[in-house]
Amino acid sequence: MFAFLKQKYEVEMRFYSIILSNLHKNTTVDTETYIINDIAAFGLDSSVRELQNTFNQLTYSHIPIIDNEGYLGCLSETDAHCFEASKPVREFQYALETFHVRKETHWLDILEAFALHGSNIMPVLGDLNNYLGYFELSDIMSLFNNTPFLNETGGIIVVEKGLRDYSFSEMSQIVESNEGKILGMFISSMNDDTMQATIKIGHSAMNEIVQTFRRYSYVVVSNHDEDKLLEDLKNRSRYLDKYLNI
Repeated sequence: MFAFLKQKYEVEMRFYSIILSNLHKNTTVDTETYIINDIAAFGLDSSVRELQNTFNQLTYSHIPIIDNEGYLGCLSETDAHCFEASKPVREFQYALETFHVRKETHWLDILEAFALHGSNIMPVLGDLNNYLGYFELSDIMSLFNNTPFLNETGGIIVVEKGLRDYSFSEMSQIVESNEGKILGMFISSMNDDTMQATIKIGHSAMNEIVQTFRRYSYVVVSNHDEDKLLEDLKNRSRYLDKYLNI
């Protein structure tokens, strides 16, 4: 049993690496070039009013706070407007959120950090934990826009299956067995029982792929013209049979 599970894990990881490679394709970029310092980080002795005024002029969700020892964390706009304006940030140091990324962090991990912390600004630290600046969410999103998943021509299929039943390798085999080429795949939705996977596929016979997914007990959530045409033909065939039997 252990050997079987180990083999299944290795197969899953192989297919997963193939899927990720399509996202990485043409996007091996130096993210350090996206580090900016349009606004200077504030210190602990800055007044809350200064941060409030800055937030009023910008659309940032957070502002970085530093001291002589380096980065301390970010203060959110919501918290800044709740605190007494005349007091220094030092008195509210407990409210700082310490999220950050490193200068060498891959852009997909940076994007994940944005999502996890609900921020549109991401502080960047150097090797010695020194504050270098920050990333803007829009700049990192532009990297995703340049992946084959978005800019290559193809079709999108969204499929659903039980959490314990789905398999990246199985989904890949379904597409490739119908001569389809996967441009990207990711889990787009998940709850306690089921997951939904969004798959970008290069030009191919989408109907065959859709029908194969159904044969493997996947629910096809997305709508497809070829699939609708097949359903129309089946309905007309049933009407014809009914007419002939009158």
